[in-house]
Amino acid sequence: MFLWASFYATGATGTLLKEISDPKWIFEAFDEEKGTDMVMVIPIALAVLNAIKKGEIKLSDYDLSRWKYLEVGAQPVPFDVIKGVVETLPCGVSNIYGITEGGGGGTFNLYPEDVLRKPGSIGKPTFGVTAKIVDEKGDELGSGEVGELIFASNRMMKEYYNNPKKTAETLKDRWLYTGDLAKTDEEGFFYIVDRMKDMITSGGENVYPVEIENVLMGHPKINDVACIGYPNEKFIEIVLAIVELKEGESLTEGEVTEFAKKRLTSYKVPQKVIFDPVMRNPTGKLMKPEMREKYTGRKEAFQKLE
Repeated sequence: MFLWASFYATGATGTLLKEISDPKWIFEAFDEEKGTDMVMVIPIALAVLNAIKKGEIKLSDYDLSRWKYLEVGAQPVPFDVIKGVVETLPCGVSNIYGITEGGGGGTFNLYPEDVLRKPGSIGKPTFGVTAKIVDEKGDELGSGEVGELIFASNRMMKEYYNNPKKTAETLKDRWLYTGDLAKTDEEGFFYIVDRMKDMITSGGENVYPVEIENVLMGHPKINDVACIGYPNEKFIEIVLAIVELKEGESLTEGEVTEFAKKRLTSYKVPQKVIFDPVMRNPTGKLMKPEMREKYTGRKEAFQKLE
């Protein structure tokens, strides 16, 4: 999907790596193929940054002189990750957002100077794409208001195969409803808040896991993190953080919560912490349903099950 633009615009060659368990292979292939552009999902970006920090990868060992751009995406990118990539790699860095139903990249935070100036932003709609934020009635919301992100373009899907009900829920008039909660700022930059189905309801407050994940990713000992709702009789749900530590590091549950308390409103602070590998699919997306099933016994968001 992400290779199409290169094929159609310039006839460029695209290279797919069958396996990248060793991040050095990325740079070996990039050197050999004389690459100019690269797409990374978050787990790969983290592996690359960690390998460079440990001295396992030395950028000077490779010819990266043609490297112009790196796109990081597949889910909301924590600011500490994008900052680390910008400061470490010798290329321009952009943040990309898209969904398969929409035909790939729908928005781009394209210019490197905006990536750090607009932390967390997925940028603006790409060529041929119209996007807006709407409420439950489909009415467009203003700057700073959180609602559902919807797209319109000529490259959207036609339908879900043999699933007219799901198609009708997703495609309304000419708009594709993404299921992602988002907002815009005064300059028209878009920001993903979270997946609607992943939102946690705790004590009557809406809690967006992405915000908590971004904060915890700022801890120097944490390699990856995912937050889900955990059933609670008093609050309906509390925040459960699944924390994956960097190799050789150790933390206690109390140290994680203390770190969060200094940076988050009290109801957003994880009340339960589990140290375990974070589950992601091959494209780098967090596997929230599978983690909910593993740690709570429910695959769907708890607040939607009555």
